[in-house]
Order: sequence, then structure tokens, then C-alpha cells
Amino acid sequence: MTVSSLGSRAQAEARPDRPSVVELRLTAFAAHRRAGFPLGPLSLFAGPSGSGKSSALRAYEALARLGGGAELDEVFPDPVACVPERARPDAQRRRGFRIGCTADGPEGPVRLDVAVQAEPELRIVGERLTAGGLTLLETALRDPSRRSVQAAWHTAGSSPVTRAPLPDDRLGTPLLPLRVAGKTDGQRQVLAAAEQMVVALRSVFACDPLPRSMRTAVPLGAGRLLRGCGNLAEVLWRTRSECGRRHGLLVDAVRAGCAGPVHDLLAERPLGGIDGTVRALLDRGDGLRTPLGRLGDGELRYLALSLVLLTGPGVLEVDTAGEVPAALQTLTVLADGFDRDLDVRQREGLVRLAARMCERGHIRLVGAVSDASWAAGVGGVTVVDLEP
Repeated sequence: MTVSSLGSRAQAEARPDRPSVVELRLTAFAAHRRAGFPLGPLSLFAGPSGSGKSSALRAYEALARLGGGAELDEVFPDPVACVPERARPDAQRRRGFRIGCTADGPEGPVRLDVAVQAEPELRIVGERLTAGGLTLLETALRDPSRRSVQAAWHTAGSSPVTRAPLPDDRLGTPLLPLRVAGKTDGQRQVLAAAEQMVVALRSVFACDPLPRSMRTAVPLGAGRLLRGCGNLAEVLWRTRSECGRRHGLLVDAVRAGCAGPVHDLLAERPLGGIDGTVRALLDRGDGLRTPLGRLGDGELRYLALSLVLLTGPGVLEVDTAGEVPAALQTLTVLADGFDRDLDVRQREGLVRLAARMCERGHIRLVGAVSDASWAAGVGGVTVVDLEP
């Protein structure tokens, strides 16, 4: 056995089973230019206001939604806001932005780069999917009068590439399984890389708990947590009885982050309530139950983020790849203002909880904080410092 074959086998064995995004590229997006950010299982974007933390998370969420097949105008309702401020239009008055990412997994690192025209019309004008130095898919706008781009994907058969038009209002990568037959080794390589990228992007839950929406009773519904966590009481009504072990872990986390004794966390119908609503309470263990409406903003955000970290896609309002086994997927939580309203004890407890959950491999977190010096001593945290 040669050294090169030994190296190839070791490299293959080291590849992760669960595809995940390991780099975010903002070539030209909002305040970012020629920026590339490495992402670990737990990553925190840190910097003052205006440094681009929120826009980085917004770009990640946009890629995730595009990877799930969403149309461009749904993903970018205000595309001009994504164009770098000093970007000048070309001779045809066109301006736009560029974003991309790298997904690692069984196929090795796969890169996706997307060029979006924001003015005068919103459209994708270029897309490139590459792996191992090989371009697997490339699209380009050839005729501005048509609502399509010319696509070419790797074939490695009698013809090296296959060419066909694709729509300019959505990403081409998730459309490949509908266009590529998979008859040649090259086509199968294209399909495997596209699947890895889509699976890495799809399961994303963007979360920014809003304490004011968590203080009142809410109607019972599907029991899936929304991004603002306003229906937290409804979710607790469901999860408390579904998984006692996870609920116990949640109570332990709440006990560490909320003032006063905490014996349990539960949801109940208001006394005499006949309107189908439920409210959440803390059971203090001595007969006293405190409605969540009495808690501080920091306590509510801590509680909601703990619930997000301790639950899964079946409870969160998230688009998963239903055709892929859950064991091969990773949920990525995007938490803007991860440390907002939290005191020292709460933010350190929350990041340690996040580190423990991310270490298991089934969940990743990308958060935005004003300062990450308090997280420097926590193992497994990747800090991305942004300059103003």
C-alpha cells in the first residue's frame, strides 16, 4: 500500500457523516467585502454596533432559505440593503452582491458561490458549485431579456458538460436532482455534492427571543417554536409530557439562570379559561407559581434560548430535508443578540450549555454578541472578531 493511498483512506475516514457549513463568505454583502469567516460547531460573531454581525447571520439565513428552494424575492424583500454602500452601478445601471459558503461532509469540502443582481431587477446572475478543484455547476446570465441563466454541469461522459437553462429567481443547486440523471460518475459526483450542500444548509432555525411576546397566554396550536419564541407556553404544554429527560435538563438550566428557587417549568390553562389558551409558569416548589410575565427580559431570553438548544427540529419551526435521515442532519441555530439582556451568570451558563450540546454533533450554533471575551475560556467556541 502506497503512502498516498494511506493518506486518502485516512482523509476519507476523517470526513464527517453530518454535512455542515464550515465557512461563510461575504465577497460583497452589506458592510462586508472580500470576507471569509471560519465556522465551528459553536461560533460567535463579536463586534460593536455596525460591525456587520447581524448582516453575517442574515447572509447565512439567506443561503439556507435558497438551499431549501425559496424564491429570491422571498429571501431578499429589500435587496438594495444587501448591496455594499459604496458599490457603483455598471454601464447598464446594475448593482448587486455576492455571498457563498463551504459545506464539509462525506464528499469533502464543497463550495457554493452566488452572485445576485439587486438593481434594476432582482435575479441570480451567477452560481458556482465546486469540489476538489473541479467546477460541478456553473451558471451565468447570457441574455438579460430572458428570465433564465445558462447552466453547465459536470458530466464526464461522452460530453464533458451538460448545458441547459435554469430559472434566475432561485438557486440552481437544489434543482440539480430534477435535472441530472446520475448515469455517469461525473453526474453522480454532481448529485452527491449538491445533496451535501443542500442538507448542510436546510436545517436552520433563526432565533431572536422577544420577551414582550412571551409574557401573555397564547392559543394552542402546532406546538412548534417560532423565531421570536412568543409561543413558548404552547411549546412547553407539548414538550413537558413528550420527553421527561429533556424537560428535566431544561428545568436544570432554568434553575441556573433564573432568580429564586425553581422546582419545575410548566404550562397551564388560565384559571377559569375557556378560550383555548395556555400560559407558562415557574413552580417554586412551595406552592407558589410565578407566571413568566413577572420575569425579567434576561430571564426570558435565557429560558427561550435554553429551550432551543435542548430541543430539536421536530419542535422548532424549521425546514428540514425530509428525504434524509435525521441522524445525518445537523440543526444550525442562528441567534442574533445571543447575549442581549443577559447578566454575566446567564451568558456564561448559556454558552456552556451551547458548547455541551454542540459537542454532540447534532446541533450547531452561530451567534452574534457585542463582546466575546467572557466566552474565551469555554472550550469549543470559535470567536469571529469583526472590526467596525
